Amino acid sequence: MMIHPQFRLNGQDITPDILSDMAYSLIKEGEGDEMAMGEFLMDWLSSRRTITVKSSGSTGTPKTIKLQKSHMIKSATATGAFFGLNAGDNALLCLPVEYIAGKMMLVRAMVLGLHLDAVDPSSEPLRFTSKNYDFCAMVPMQLSNSIKQLSQVNKLIVGGAPLSKKIKSCLSKQSTKVYETYGMTETITHIAAKPIDLDSFEVLPNVGITKDQRGCLVIDAPEIGCNNLITNDLIDLLDNKHFKWLGRFDNIINSGGVKLMPEHIEAKLSQVIDVPFFVGGMPDVNLGEKLVLVVKGQVDEELLMDNIKALKSVAKYEVPKDIYKLPQFLMTDTNKIMRKKTLALINPSKN
Repeated sequence: MMIHPQFRLNGQDITPDILSDMAYSLIKEGEGDEMAMGEFLMDWLSSRRTITVKSSGSTGTPKTIKLQKSHMIKSATATGAFFGLNAGDNALLCLPVEYIAGKMMLVRAMVLGLHLDAVDPSSEPLRFTSKNYDFCAMVPMQLSNSIKQLSQVNKLIVGGAPLSKKIKSCLSKQSTKVYETYGMTETITHIAAKPIDLDSFEVLPNVGITKDQRGCLVIDAPEIGCNNLITNDLIDLLDNKHFKWLGRFDNIINSGGVKLMPEHIEAKLSQVIDVPFFVGGMPDVNLGEKLVLVVKGQVDEELLMDNIKALKSVAKYEVPKDIYKLPQFLMTDTNKIMRKKTLALINPSKN
């Protein structure tokens, strides 16, 4: 497969033979994510036209998906064009290569000729390096833990979950250009991105968007193998290149005939909640479903409820009826909250 002549991995100039030897060594002698990287590189160099990946499972049971290598190359090229990446730019890989986000950082580097450093996918990826990077991808937790060193990165993309208002406030003081991305395994990571200070996403080159009768996003991007892919993401379609993400159709709570959007409410509540949390719906005799707040760890429930009610942006029907505390949330391997399964852990009589 295509390898740019300027591609470097961990400071080493790379040819197909060198990369093959490196991959073999990582499989035999590597630990953890190094083995996953070695296996992916061997698959990439093979004559097979497809790569098998697995989804995160955040919206259901994880599944395996076969992606065409040619589509992955097109995705990498589109990312390079959208973010203005050039051969020789320094990039940091700090995401697990076991999943598509980590795999695509490698593909972008190989296709675009980036100088890629791969580090252990920890919660503090910049902790042990003082090097400056032109491009990096992180999840929100990594970004939150890297604020003090963020000036080392010029352009950073973050996906997996929406950023809280608290993190966005911290980022407003940084010189780093931070972009939230929209995408999924089926779309070979992101098909749209936006600066964190904007509300609307802009699609990458050669991506078409519409919405279905439910108001959910439909993606048409044949170059990456997506032909009218119907999602469960509710959007406000602004034009054929821009949209606002509203939330998941399958997360909507119907409370007394009022349809509540958890993600919309969570964005407001994040102003007064510093611990991990989410809102969801639980059965209620009168309302059908009632809005509840689930927090991780211990909080002063009375004080928290007072703070929520004091928020001018929160409507009366957006105030949770109950607050539940759990010591842990059920999470996917990619650190996303499994909402419905976590809600099922709650025993109302013990809270």
